[in-house]
Amino acid sequence: HIATSLPLPSERDHLRPRIDLIVFVIDIKSKCSLKNVEASLAYVDASFFLGKVCFLVTGVGRVNCCSIEPNAISKLGEAYCSPVLFCELELEGVRVATAQRLLRMLQICAGLVPGFSALSFSLLMRNSADD
Repeated sequence: HIATSLPLPSERDHLRPRIDLIVFVIDIKSKCSLKNVEASLAYVDASFFLGKVCFLVTGVGRVNCCSIEPNAISKLGEAYCSPVLFCELELEGVRVATAQRLLRMLQICAGLVPGFSALSFSLLMRNSADD
């Protein structure tokens, strides 16, 4: 399911499926995009930041069009202990690889991969980013 911001409308709570992963999409050429994500973060339960949230930054292939410093987004990921994925969705190969990576993250967060939990996956992502 896709939402443009949080909180989600409460009138459909009884129909909403379980939420296993929240992907915040940030367009690197839009400061409004970052502000919307920052405002939405207040509506996410703290327990979700233990492996069930990630930030997807799009438009990184056009460095000259950036309105947001990549470092600011990396700091956001650090502050919320959540992975940050940078990609260029206009390139088909990158788009497919990113979709596959997000799908694998979702499978882990939903508990569909034996031996991995969302928390252990999150720690693995953080450790590999620190190297």
